[in-house]
Amino acid sequence: MDSCWRIVWAFRSQLVIFLVPLLLLPLPLVIATKEAYCGFTIILMAAYWCTEALPLAVTALIPVLLFPMFGIMESSQVCMQYLKDTNMLLVGGLMVAIAVEHWNLHKRIALRVLLIVGVKPALLMAGFMAVTAFLSMWISNTATTAMMVPIAQAVLDQLNKAEGGCEEHDHVGKDEELELQEKVPVEPEDKVIINSHAIEMVPENIYSTSIDTENLKQGNSSEQNKDASADKCNGQLHPAEDTAEIEKEKDSPLQKHLNLSKGMSLSVCYAASIGGTATLTGTSPNLILTGQLTDIFPDNGDIVNFATWFGFSFPCMFITLILTWIWLQILFLGFNMKENFGCGIAKSKKDISAYEVMKDEYKNLGKMTFAEIGVLTLFVLLVLLWFTRDPGFIPGWATVLFNKDGNAVTDATVVMFIAVIMFIVPSDKPRLPCFNSGSGDSESSGAGHKRKYGPAPALLNWKVVQQNLAWNVVILLGGGFALAKGSEVSGLSQWLGNQLTPLEAIPPWAIVIILCLMIATFTECASNVATTSLFLPILAAMAKRIHLHPLYVMLPCTLCASFAFMLPVATPPNSIVFSYGYLKVSDMAKTGIVVNLIGIMVITLAVNTWGMVMFDLGTFPTWATSNSTLSP
Repeated sequence: MDSCWRIVWAFRSQLVIFLVPLLLLPLPLVIATKEAYCGFTIILMAAYWCTEALPLAVTALIPVLLFPMFGIMESSQVCMQYLKDTNMLLVGGLMVAIAVEHWNLHKRIALRVLLIVGVKPALLMAGFMAVTAFLSMWISNTATTAMMVPIAQAVLDQLNKAEGGCEEHDHVGKDEELELQEKVPVEPEDKVIINSHAIEMVPENIYSTSIDTENLKQGNSSEQNKDASADKCNGQLHPAEDTAEIEKEKDSPLQKHLNLSKGMSLSVCYAASIGGTATLTGTSPNLILTGQLTDIFPDNGDIVNFATWFGFSFPCMFITLILTWIWLQILFLGFNMKENFGCGIAKSKKDISAYEVMKDEYKNLGKMTFAEIGVLTLFVLLVLLWFTRDPGFIPGWATVLFNKDGNAVTDATVVMFIAVIMFIVPSDKPRLPCFNSGSGDSESSGAGHKRKYGPAPALLNWKVVQQNLAWNVVILLGGGFALAKGSEVSGLSQWLGNQLTPLEAIPPWAIVIILCLMIATFTECASNVATTSLFLPILAAMAKRIHLHPLYVMLPCTLCASFAFMLPVATPPNSIVFSYGYLKVSDMAKTGIVVNLIGIMVITLAVNTWGMVMFDLGTFPTWATSNSTLSP
């Protein structure tokens, strides 16, 4: 019997692929309507997305196959959804992020901030969270996590080593050494299975959902190096070791190190997911909201753009980050203010050693290069152009110069402008005699040597972009738009929205809490892109049906789709930190459920306070009635 279940489990993906369509087949056969056909497609895609029986991007292509076959939409109409303005905004944002990563600018920023905050546990955790959240606002949260976790682990190992673990170990006899090793028994089989599954999941859940595979490889490589260095000192906690025995000794150095390691690991992955919500390009669900809002309510007046999104979401991110940091302090570091913050005490040997680790890492980067300065300048210019394009409270430069009769210039136009410039601006000074004093490239020509002159390579080239751009995210985003469009055209969104009309009797703030709890629960099992793609059209139809501002429910639910903190496979950042072996599923679950609730409460507060003022959420807008593609 056991072998039968093993065989079934081994072929689980194939069984899901073939059995789910067969089980759903009565739906389109018995109810031969466009709503039923679209429902069949949505349920099929939801099953594939949740189980990941097929790669997420491949599942996103199913509307191209089924919608024309069912007569819901023509093939040309479906395909148009896969490369819209929002998709180009994503592509441009990813190109800029690739340039930042390619020239290591993100690592320089991270180490510089960490050197400023110091190495006291509370301040170190705050520094890692702040840096991770900031970087995640602009580049992939997975790439950010894969870069930050090895840095955190190197600092933690140095703290533990400097505390006296290795020095004490040198004086321990053979019998005492064996006794010390017996306190941390290894259970490799289960741990390896879990970690292997986690890493397998990472490429499929890209951009909180998305991953830079090179950075992940570096993270795993750093993990191996970390394991090797830890083996040099048996008094130091090995990441892959079981921690049950250590947890019984609450005041032991190993237990303190374990708690700090758990807290630091969770702080990085949580900050990566939280930080991505602050900007429009920070994570894919944010872009899905703007794209679907434009499709469903085409005359919304560009109500959600980079500036307005940042104005609403950044305070949410900031408050959630602080409350999460406080919760992690309480859970893993305790209330020892003097030890955690270093109030009134001199720096210890372990603090100096850990600081030197970060200082050496920063020195290894060398001086800021011409390319880094160029990328940083263009990045700052991009952010300024985004903020001033259409800030809302005053006419922006795009409104004055280009958008007098429409919305010709969008955020996608701006980011593509900067991305194109990165293919032009050189990564170094021109190779000319005046810039080359005796050194430089040379090539053989006959008996002599001729120095190479000419322009330096550009900040970006297509080979780098092609290797690192997450094209599956673009397809995944397009699949969500196709699904939303099919739901509207078939009338399924309207029907589902009508089924939710009993919520009209509930106060609006309670509706937001209920929906946020539902989305936060669903996104623990499915990717955040799949979650938003499935639910946003339904929420738009429901809001229209009960005369509620669409953004009042769509905005908080989009943010909550990124709040998957409870399971290792919920997001790639969770999977990366879990693979280091410090954490158990129970650690992540009991910590993550509180962080989920913190996020939901903060977002509920936001939509009922400054969100009301920014988007006029207290009234039902005219653009949601006369200009909506959803029929009343």
